[in-house]
Amino acid sequence: MVDSILISKFVKFCVVGSAGMLIDFGTTWLLKEKVRINKYVANSSGFILAASSNYILNRIWTFESTNPHIAGQYGLFVIISLAGLGINNFIIYILHGRLKYNFYLSKLFAIVIVTIWNFLLNLLITFR
Repeated sequence: MVDSILISKFVKFCVVGSAGMLIDFGTTWLLKEKVRINKYVANSSGFILAASSNYILNRIWTFESTNPHIAGQYGLFVIISLAGLGINNFIIYILHGRLKYNFYLSKLFAIVIVTIWNFLLNLLITFR
């Protein structure tokens, strides 16, 4: 029972994350390729916009939170997301900056790692 609930939450988290990934990639691409700002600033902007939309959707749908302390909960979500952003940028730096893999392939790999990070910490801390 617990395993199926956990799997269901993870699947929902991934669906929400997919929508966030579209926001993240779209924003990153727009800012990096069209506005021509620094790729790490573009990446961070995309990540922050996606994290905000992900909080709302995860609160309502994934974790069905009724916690009245929305600001505190959002703060925890943002702190976890910012730590994830650091991990995300570090992975991109290593894979793209050092190993010369494609930027977007590096970003995709970073998203997979950070998705697991975000799910576990939000499950155990933000929406416990």
